[in-house]
Amino acid sequence: MNTLIETRKIMKKFNIVANKRYGQNFLIDDNILEEIVNSADITKDDLVIEIGPGLGNLTEYILSRAKYAILVEIDLKMIKVLEDRFKDRKNYILINDDILKVNIDKLVEEIKSKNDLSFRSVKVVANLPYYITTPIIFKLLEDENSISDITVMVQKEVAQRMVAKPKSKDFGILTLMVDYFSNANIIVLVPNSSFIPEPGVMSAVINLKKNRKYSVKNEKMFFELIHKAFAQRRKKMINSLSSTNFNNMTKQELEDLFKRCNLDFNTRAEELTIEEFIELVNNIN
Repeated sequence: MNTLIETRKIMKKFNIVANKRYGQNFLIDDNILEEIVNSADITKDDLVIEIGPGLGNLTEYILSRAKYAILVEIDLKMIKVLEDRFKDRKNYILINDDILKVNIDKLVEEIKSKNDLSFRSVKVVANLPYYITTPIIFKLLEDENSISDITVMVQKEVAQRMVAKPKSKDFGILTLMVDYFSNANIIVLVPNSSFIPEPGVMSAVINLKKNRKYSVKNEKMFFELIHKAFAQRRKKMINSLSSTNFNNMTKQELEDLFKRCNLDFNTRAEELTIEEFIELVNNIN
């Protein structure tokens, strides 16, 4: 299949212009499309959720491998394209909605029940809209229990933040949230020329295998801690937590907490490992 030729044909037929509002850049590189579905390890036992399928270039690969797919597309113009392109396929449902408003767990159960289907696993495979990548990743990790595996195209810099190490400029809230909920690996870097129109940034395919490998006494407090610790990342962490009123603790109480955890009072948030953040929470009385 030549995805570039197919894309140009579809764009001409439907008079399509990429919608900047929805961050649309159409992936036309068949090698990268193949790489995405291969790294996602899609089988005939899987339910795949695709976010923002657009013209359906990645969808074509997904539907040929998956048992069933949920396509969530916000752009009505793309809905018409997808309905036309896949009118002969029966193994998908197309939903016109904002992914951030969709209850995926509920939807998965409805599809299982309505179609009398069972799945080995539920996977997200998508070329994510770059302008809302982080909220989508947080939602998929935190809110959706049915999902086991996430393989997505994101901006290269965002992928680097997901796998960053402590004491680096990329290390932050996204790094910690991704690490807390999953094992993350960058699969391949993707040049701008793999899209039309070409985006102004490099891209990367990243795989997140959901895995709750840490034990924290109070998960809600842990999330509050990392958000407030990085609220003013150039400040000493104690000062940042104090100025954002973390857990209503006084400066003295924060210093006592750091002392119990053998942490220097001058420590900045980006210098701590996830284990040290967890230890702080577990040592709060």
